[in-house]
Amino acid sequence: MMMTVEQLPALNAGLNTLATLILLYGYVAIKQGRPDRHKKAMLSALAVSAAFLTSYLIYHYNAPGMTRYPGTGWDRTLYLFILATHIPLAIVIVPACFAAIGFALKGNLARHVKIVKWLWPTWMYVSITGVLIYLMLYVW
Repeated sequence: MMMTVEQLPALNAGLNTLATLILLYGYVAIKQGRPDRHKKAMLSALAVSAAFLTSYLIYHYNAPGMTRYPGTGWDRTLYLFILATHIPLAIVIVPACFAAIGFALKGNLARHVKIVKWLWPTWMYVSITGVLIYLMLYVW
């Protein structure tokens, strides 16, 4: 059975959830001194996030019109705040991920660590808020 365009937001939320869990696993792995597990986790998180981005772009290319938040009270303000922070941070983390992974693969751990000190929490925020945006638009 083939997925429809209408099903892609749920897939995207699932991919964001999976990315969050993998990012957490990778963080724990490096804190436990397990760099091989950390490397596999972070490359997996990048692959899942790339799958998300692909699905997200396919959805927005094919979806009929813009999705608007239906609420009108404080929840709309919260939604707009989350969206206003999520979008620019999501854009910024893409090249930062490639830089961080490039430095790590080349063995330049000092530069890798310098980037991931702000990249990891930002990537986590983007992944978590992506799920929240889905829940606010389609579930709650």
